[in-house]
Amino acid sequence: MSARDPLGQFQEWFQEARTREKTDATAMSLATVDAAGRPSVRMVLLKAADARGFVFYTNLGSPKIADLTANPRAALCLHWPILERQVRIEGRVEAVSEEEADAYFASRPRLSQLGAWASAQSQPMAGRFVLEQAVAAMALKFPVSAVPRPSFWSGRRVVPDLIEFWQQRAFRHHDRERFVRTAEGWQSQWLFP
Repeated sequence: MSARDPLGQFQEWFQEARTREKTDATAMSLATVDAAGRPSVRMVLLKAADARGFVFYTNLGSPKIADLTANPRAALCLHWPILERQVRIEGRVEAVSEEEADAYFASRPRLSQLGAWASAQSQPMAGRFVLEQAVAAMALKFPVSAVPRPSFWSGRRVVPDLIEFWQQRAFRHHDRERFVRTAEGWQSQWLFP
């Protein structure tokens, strides 16, 4: 790892993962902690990564948003098994702008847009048919027009203060380099595996 800029290093690894990984290279674990200190982790998709941070989208009524409202910090982990790499990210969480959320929502496939309207994310349902009915009802509500972004659906950005790169090596002699954001910029340190 030669880059001193962890965001540049991430982009290099991410582009290689998007080319070489057999599964979705954007899949990442998102760890949050609720108001009572109980941790929770789930998979989400990375939808943007730039100097401002790492973005995912969700229903604003979801448990992850409740956790982030109580404790606006999160950890992310992307694992790319073919490349034998992982990246860990920790930082504070902020809302994306309305314009960013609108633009991303407009880029989604129509059925995904309808699904966002139809799903009461993480709430109990009687069976799959209930979701299918709800999607069909949304298709009738928005028959041919553009599907607007629901007010209850948006994105969150993890603004990193720690980024750690891990590269698998033989005999568990892995490379680990951690970058920590300071007032002077990013500081790096190699870690024992």
